[in-house]
Amino acid sequence: MRARWSVGALGVLLFLVAGVSSGCGMLPRSGPAGDGVSGTPTGSAAVASARPSGYGAVFLAVDECSSFGTSTFTEVPCTSERAAARVVARFDGAVAQGPCPATTDFVLHISERSPSSDEDGDGSVPQGYACMRNLEPPHPGDPGGGGGPRTIVGDCVYGSGDGQVRETACDGSGKRKPQYEVVKAAAVRAECPRDTALYVRLRGTDPVGCARRL
Repeated sequence: MRARWSVGALGVLLFLVAGVSSGCGMLPRSGPAGDGVSGTPTGSAAVASARPSGYGAVFLAVDECSSFGTSTFTEVPCTSERAAARVVARFDGAVAQGPCPATTDFVLHISERSPSSDEDGDGSVPQGYACMRNLEPPHPGDPGGGGGPRTIVGDCVYGSGDGQVRETACDGSGKRKPQYEVVKAAAVRAECPRDTALYVRLRGTDPVGCARRL
């Protein structure tokens, strides 16, 4: 079975591999936060192939591991020296059908099918995606890590123009210095602290990220 993965958008956020920055839209600002803008997510996408190796009934099932390569990810035993990332969640179908866990480092999108070799012999491999967590640091999906498919409390962002903000490492180690830090997730803007300078779109039951200026 040949499978194809890509790194793409989930909701308003960008999936990434390792150090690629993620992007998210800003919510309109009002009141003490000042005049603001709104926007939609932008970002680049990467494509490579992922080749299963028969270590499970389902390609890259939860708790299975993959190797890293320049253009190919291969399913390998988690005890292998080649194992680099573990599946923390697995979904069939479109990305919108399920969000990855908050601290996911990157996402593999499986989009190709091969009838010659699949996990159950029925001639097809369902389209889906695997939420991946690196076995060792760095973890860009951690709060302040500068990446991952989701923006969460503790992440830092900078304005990239056209109503967009992008994640960057809070410790200043990224290519761009952080300008804001998301300090709280709220259901509505009125629940944000008074010193909120920017509202960032998040996922989940509390979709408003309250960000303070650094």
